[in-house]
Amino acid sequence: MIRAFFVEFLFPLLLFLIVRSLLRNFFQSSRARTQMPPSARNAPTVQAGGELKKDPVCGTYVSAASSLTRNVDGHVVYFCSKECRDKFRVA
Repeated sequence: MIRAFFVEFLFPLLLFLIVRSLLRNFFQSSRARTQMPPSARNAPTVQAGGELKKDPVCGTYVSAASSLTRNVDGHVVYFCSKECRDKFRVA
């Protein structure tokens, strides 16, 4: 009776769940690669850590190594994007 339960029900259920999980992982990873724009696939990575600077326009914190900068009155100002850099006005 117990052997029949394992052979008829439990083993096929476990096999189904394992195969489903493997197929899901395979198709999700291939879908993520195809949906990513080509420029992002080969984009350089930013190193973790480092100093964070606050963007004076939008207030977000950006890595000093990967931000856009502008020299204002001898001080370096850090920006998260080109749009924020262009919006910045010296008071």
